[in-house]
Amino acid sequence: MDSELILGRQPIVDTAASLVAFELLFRASSDGAEQERPDDLHASSHVIARVLADIGVAASLGRFPGYVNSDRSLLMSEMVELLPPGRFVLEILETTEIDQQLGERILALRARGYRFALDDVVAADDSRLQRLDLVDIVKIDLVATDSSQWQELARRLKPTGKTLLAEKVETHEQFRQAQDAGFDLFQGFFFAKPQLLHTRRIRSPAHDVIRLIAMLDRDPDIDEVASELRRHPALFRPILRQVNSSAAGMSRRIDSISTAIALVGLRQVARLAQLLLYADGDGPPAHNDPLVQQVGLRARMMELLAGHWCPGAARLGDQAFLAGVLSRLDVLFGASLAQALADLPLATGVRDALLQRAGPLGQLLSICEARERGEFPALQALCRAMGDIDVADTARAEIEAAAWMMEQTDPRLARRRASLACG
Repeated sequence: MDSELILGRQPIVDTAASLVAFELLFRASSDGAEQERPDDLHASSHVIARVLADIGVAASLGRFPGYVNSDRSLLMSEMVELLPPGRFVLEILETTEIDQQLGERILALRARGYRFALDDVVAADDSRLQRLDLVDIVKIDLVATDSSQWQELARRLKPTGKTLLAEKVETHEQFRQAQDAGFDLFQGFFFAKPQLLHTRRIRSPAHDVIRLIAMLDRDPDIDEVASELRRHPALFRPILRQVNSSAAGMSRRIDSISTAIALVGLRQVARLAQLLLYADGDGPPAHNDPLVQQVGLRARMMELLAGHWCPGAARLGDQAFLAGVLSRLDVLFGASLAQALADLPLATGVRDALLQRAGPLGQLLSICEARERGEFPALQALCRAMGDIDVADTARAEIEAAAWMMEQTDPRLARRRASLACG
C-alpha cells in the first residue's frame, strides 16, 4: 500500500555559512498515528532504508556528503556497507564505547572510504576522545555545555588536526564565538531547522522480499535475479535505485537491470533485500516480537551446530541459518509451511529440510525443535543419529545463540556485554 515517508535533513555549513553537507535524521511517517521514536539502531536503519530505497542518495544529498548517526550495532553490521563509500560520514553516538573490536571495524570501513565523526562531545573526559586516530571530525554540543567549556574543548582539540564541528548553534553570537574558537563547520537552528523530505512508496510485500532473499542465497545468475525483480515492481524501484547509487561515477552506463546488478554485485542486492524486509515491517520492534526472537534464536543455533558438526563448511552454516529463518513462515503468512514455500526457488537440501526434516539441515532443525519443546529423550536420540553432536553441545549453542539474538535486537545489551568484556 502507498505510504508517505519523511526524512529530516539539516544543513552543515562552513565558516562563510556556505552549505557543505547534510545530516540525515529520523522522522516518523505523517500518517496521523502516534509512533514512539525507535532506538538508535532502528532509527538509523529507517534513515538508510529511506535514502537508499525510496528517496535516493542524489535527491537526499545532491552533491554534498551526508552524516548518519551510527551506534555499535549498525557499525558492526553489513547494513552500513550499503551506503556508498565517500558519500557518508558515520557519526559515532555518545552511547557507543570504542573497544578493540569496534576500533578494528572502523579501520576496515575507513579503508573503504568511509569517514567518521564523534557525535555530541561535551567533556574532555569523553572516552571516545582517546581514539581520535579513528575519526576525522569532532562534533561539540554548544547547548549541553556553557561557552567557556566548549571553547576550552576546542582549544584542546584544535592542535590534533581534526575538523571541529559546532552543533546546536542557535544564535549569531554563538556562531561568531565558535568561529573565533577555531571551529571549521557549524550546524544548528541559527542556520536552518531540519528540512523534511517527503516521498510516496509502495511497500514491498514480505513474501516477495523473502523470495528474493532465498533466490540470492543459492547463487543465481544475474539474469535470473533481473527476471525476478521485473515481476515485482515494488522491489524493482528500491533495488534499481540502490544499484544506480552504488554504480555512480562508473564509466559504463546502466541501461538494464542486469547491467546494474552486474556492476553492484549480488551481495549488495541481498543486503538491501534483507534491509527492506525488516525496515518495512509493521509489527512491534524486534526485541518485543516473540516470533522474531524464536526465528533468530533457531537460525543462529542451527548455524552454530552446523559449524560444530562440520567445521570449515561455511556454506552449510549459511544454509542452516536460512533454513532456520524460513522454518516459521507458516506463522508469518497464516498458511501451511508447504504453501508458504510453494513458489520459493529454494535449494533442494533446504526445501527437503523444511518440509521433510531430511538431510543434515533437517536433522539440525529437528534438534533445535526438540530442544525448544524440552523433549530431551527425543533430543538425545537425534544427537546420536547426527553424530559428533551431543546434548551439551546443543545447550552451549542455545546459550550463545540467545546472547547473539539479544545483541541483534537490543543494542543496549550489546553495549553492556562489550563493557563487561573490556572491564
